[in-house]
Amino acid sequence: MNANPIRVMLVEDDEDWIAAMTDFLNREPDMSVVGSAASGPEALRTAESLVFDVALLDIHLGDGSLDGINAAIELQELRPDAKLIMLSSVGESEVMTRAFTAGAVNYIEKTDFRELPHAIRHAVLHPKAMDALLKEFGRLKREEQLKELTVAEREVYDLLEEGMTGSQIEKKLFKAESTLKNQVNRMLKKLGVRSSKEAVRKVKRKGLL
Repeated sequence: MNANPIRVMLVEDDEDWIAAMTDFLNREPDMSVVGSAASGPEALRTAESLVFDVALLDIHLGDGSLDGINAAIELQELRPDAKLIMLSSVGESEVMTRAFTAGAVNYIEKTDFRELPHAIRHAVLHPKAMDALLKEFGRLKREEQLKELTVAEREVYDLLEEGMTGSQIEKKLFKAESTLKNQVNRMLKKLGVRSSKEAVRKVKRKGLL
């Protein structure tokens, strides 16, 4: 075993899969499975105290919905230093896009599990190219969401994202309270949300809520 192995966390609701992958990955001299979780909430609780380099997440947790996507979003916010690799039994392009939008650095079908050691090493040891692609992808997704806003609405949104309050924005932009309220309401309608806080959250999460 390598003195500093790559530490892996598994997020999967199939106990047999966890056992098999733990055995499979622990055979690699430079890897160690250090923990697992069976659901998104459990993964977040585990991640608060567990030290890991890579998380392997099943996209279809629980009832078969895309709960793994939600878990990936929140893990990315909690542990931005960790690399996320999504696992699935299907190769649908839309699901793949959602996985990368959530911050995954790779997407692997479970039938191709033998590719995991290479994918894990590449994610940790050679991250620059994928990090650059994800950064640009994130920028494009952000602009895609904000493209319908007017210049004035975009200016207001940017200040909300910075954490400014309504009264602070009024003073900074020399706007009347009624004018700002109208602009915010139009902005929320275009973004399909109910509050400024939800607007910022949605844009930061690249449209995934």
